[in-house]
Amino acid sequence: MTKKLKRAILIFAAVILISITLPPLAMSFNQPSVDKSTPQLLSDPFLQLPTETSVRVVWFTEFPGISHTVTYGRELNLSVTAKTIQLSRTREDAKSQVGESQVYQKTTIRNIWRHEAKITRLTPGKRLPYQVASLREDGAKITSKIFTLTAIPKPQTTLKILLTSDHQLMPMTAANLQKVREIIGQVDAVFFAGDLVNIPDRASEWFDDNRGGAFFPCLQGNAHYELDKNGLKTTYIGGELIQHAPLFPVIGNHEVMGRFTMERDLGNQFSDAIPRAIAEEIYQKNPGGLNPQNEPKLYSEWLKNNSFNTDTYQEIFTLPGKEKYYAITFGDIRLVSLYITNIWRNPSLAPDIRGRYQEKKADLNNPELWGYGQHIFEPIKKGSRQYNWLESELNSLEFQNAKYKIVMFHHPPHSLGGNVVPPYTNPVQHIKRDGNGEIKTISYDYHKDRDYIIRDVIPLLERAGVQLVFYGHSHLWNRFVSLNGTNFLESSNVGNSYGAYIGNKQRPIPENDVFGGIRDRKNYAPTGNPNGLEAIVPTIAPLLGEDNQPLPYIASNDITVFSILDTGTGRVSSYYFDTRQPQSSVVKFDEFALDNN
Repeated sequence: MTKKLKRAILIFAAVILISITLPPLAMSFNQPSVDKSTPQLLSDPFLQLPTETSVRVVWFTEFPGISHTVTYGRELNLSVTAKTIQLSRTREDAKSQVGESQVYQKTTIRNIWRHEAKITRLTPGKRLPYQVASLREDGAKITSKIFTLTAIPKPQTTLKILLTSDHQLMPMTAANLQKVREIIGQVDAVFFAGDLVNIPDRASEWFDDNRGGAFFPCLQGNAHYELDKNGLKTTYIGGELIQHAPLFPVIGNHEVMGRFTMERDLGNQFSDAIPRAIAEEIYQKNPGGLNPQNEPKLYSEWLKNNSFNTDTYQEIFTLPGKEKYYAITFGDIRLVSLYITNIWRNPSLAPDIRGRYQEKKADLNNPELWGYGQHIFEPIKKGSRQYNWLESELNSLEFQNAKYKIVMFHHPPHSLGGNVVPPYTNPVQHIKRDGNGEIKTISYDYHKDRDYIIRDVIPLLERAGVQLVFYGHSHLWNRFVSLNGTNFLESSNVGNSYGAYIGNKQRPIPENDVFGGIRDRKNYAPTGNPNGLEAIVPTIAPLLGEDNQPLPYIASNDITVFSILDTGTGRVSSYYFDTRQPQSSVVKFDEFALDNN
């Protein structure tokens, strides 16, 4: 054995001995941050999939490591080894904001490892400290701060749930979550109605975007996002939330990647999703060449790579069940999370736009470049697999016996925002040709009477006694109440807003005679909520419009909003913070009670 090898073994043994014999650290939430020049974890740990006796602890590193463990218990005297996987699709490209300069010149795989440990023998209502540690190949042991965990809460436990969505590294997100922590304190769970990042395969958007507002840092109090409002600069750190509370997300359109390639930038791939049925048609033209042995796994992988996928989202999170939708009982709540989202296409009718109502003029004779309108990723219409699952869930004892029945998904059923139009249905393609058979236009229609959310899902939810439907997508706050008392809340004005379409502000919608065809204008509401319900004016402190009248919404790039469900009172409270006045107080502007059926 060489002297060099002996020395390495001694150093490694010393590191292990020190880590075992050092006394446990006292629980503290104000420990100094690690110097950036030293090796670090890529994220703090966060909690997933709690049960009556267990919870999962998850964190990430940029090295595979020798071992990854969670120590927990009052004296940090219990230990569990984590299971490790490497994320399969996380990448960076020339548009990634990483480090101090442009690190990546082209689309490049970024190696990231995920570690998950199942903590058992827990008691509901009893919080325990925990700490994660990752041992690198060079013997360096990297530990997190000490946080707390607990099992899933029992019924009749008073809980505070953060209702949030559409973070997407937007400017006010870090400020929003910092105010949640300052005003509410530690929440018990985070219900997240989709659009966590912008490009789901771009790793830096999850972990370390150099603008300071990546997904995990904002929700873990490790952000450093500087807002400049009229020359007044304020840096916000987000909130230390998901280290102590489980996160329950749903899939939004920004969790879905399009056709996979290493040759184009990630933004191009993200917007290049096509319907699975179209990919199937392409495959069937040459199944022997694409899959000579007719292997089922190769077939399904090819379809996914040539249509769309949610692989990175699914690899990052551990959620109930095996589908992309799920249900879980959390205290007095039965949460039903659905996969209701479609691809976002530009509403413009300019000839150089591949949009929701048309194909780009230059692409008309190149079907491989068509976008197929604003197509739906997962069916939810009556008779579909997801609809049948939902129907079964709403008839379950777990759902029926829950005090609070909440359904969460991404796409809005009722909204003053822009993304509620066109109707949530499969686009109908119209191809117009000239006398020689050449394609002159390709347009798409969406029939309002076939809106699957309004026609199929909402009646099902209302009959089942759902008290709250929570969603996002349009980047504003507004809420509605149906005649039978179902509450609809869109609380997605977290980081920025695309505005509310009310009064003189109209959505960009197609004209009757566009492309030489006749469209039914009733399918495309230019203003208001197209699905009938009137928006509710906030009950406590509504903002005022230019006419000094109270507004039934908040849609602002200066004022950020968050909402909290308190299961003790059965009330949902919404708060705003004006980032133009960083020393101002957070204002509770609306509150409503859930009708306990």
